[in-house]
Amino acid sequence: MDNNLRDIEESRRNIFMNDILNKLNKIIKARKHANYKQSYVASLYKSGTDIILKKLGEEAIETVIAGKAGDRDEIIHETADLWFHSLILLAHNNIDLQSVLDELDRRFCMPRQKKSQEGVDNDRLLIL
Repeated sequence: MDNNLRDIEESRRNIFMNDILNKLNKIIKARKHANYKQSYVASLYKSGTDIILKKLGEEAIETVIAGKAGDRDEIIHETADLWFHSLILLAHNNIDLQSVLDELDRRFCMPRQKKSQEGVDNDRLLIL
């Protein structure tokens, strides 16, 4: 596959990923007004910040354990749980997903502040 086709395919995947995250975020926000007895997300909102943070922490630990085990499927599964619960925390605090994406974009475009100790080109952009 030539570079142009690879770039097109990567752009298509990025658009699809953003579409999925935006759809999920919209559903999570809508659940704020759902019946907490019928919606897991609504029940987390009703339980409050501490319960949301506890669940997010559990998912973070499970992601670390999956990473340590090197189990590809578990890493994917637990990362999806972690992202999902992160979106709940954002919505609970009225923080839009776009704000996080903008912060990631800002970091990506930020010039490196420190000189590399390993001789890496300092003109490269910082990626987290």
